Amino acid sequence: MTGPTGAGPSGSGPAGDPAFTFDRHMVLDQLGGWRGMVDASLPTVAFVVANAVGGLRVGIWTAVAAAVLVFLLRLVRRQTVQQAISGLFAVAVAVLIAWRTGEARDFFVLGIVRNAGIALVLLGSLLFRRPLVGVVAEWLAPSHLGAMSGHRLSSLRDRLPGRRAPVPAVDVDAAAEEVVRAREPDVAPEVHWRDDPRMLRAYSWLTVLWGAVFLLRAAVQGLFWWQNEVGWLGTSSVVLGLPVTAVQLVVTLWVVARLHRHRAAEPAADEQQRPAA
Repeated sequence: MTGPTGAGPSGSGPAGDPAFTFDRHMVLDQLGGWRGMVDASLPTVAFVVANAVGGLRVGIWTAVAAAVLVFLLRLVRRQTVQQAISGLFAVAVAVLIAWRTGEARDFFVLGIVRNAGIALVLLGSLLFRRPLVGVVAEWLAPSHLGAMSGHRLSSLRDRLPGRRAPVPAVDVDAAAEEVVRAREPDVAPEVHWRDDPRMLRAYSWLTVLWGAVFLLRAAVQGLFWWQNEVGWLGTSSVVLGLPVTAVQLVVTLWVVARLHRHRAAEPAADEQQRPAA
């Protein structure tokens, strides 16, 4: 849900339209690729190591330096800096908290509180029969338009060197804006996704999955924070971070794609049953 995740530009085109087909490498790309995953983990690893070697002050400055370095590297590579800016802001708040309290473990307080808060919001949305994963997914790629009905996740063979065709450089943001301007307004669904028992049930379980993972992160890191285990706090932050998120995204995209095929098949079946005029 990378954010969001996205189904092409706004994900609201007809099924089979190449402009609205998910890229098969989207999961990894949304996380910034393997390099992006390493970049996101670098400030935390740097803080833990430097704190163990030189103490809290050294750990704080090392974490800040690592976050700034990641930001500058992404500028040099001409990559999107959105994740780097978010990471820089998060590190700045984390080191400020640790500096004010004088406790290295408090570097992770922001993450613990954030994970607990997100878990409560996700699980709380189930009480109102509005599973948050469904709300986000249907906003990004409405299922009644079949936006993900042709989505397939790539196999390992597709990722081997020499198997993937070269992709020409494209200004993705400009292309997305052009498609959004060109497309016609979305057609209203005949049946809302929350009135479809299969979709409501699937989105509810996906919301439980995401909420449970965020709750697990908060619980594990909260325990290590209580025990003042800074090393284990850093390890759990990295292990339960982007790698687990990648797995969640794969599962979520697979389920949502099946749901979209389920919804896209219904209108086709209805049209076949209609008598010819």
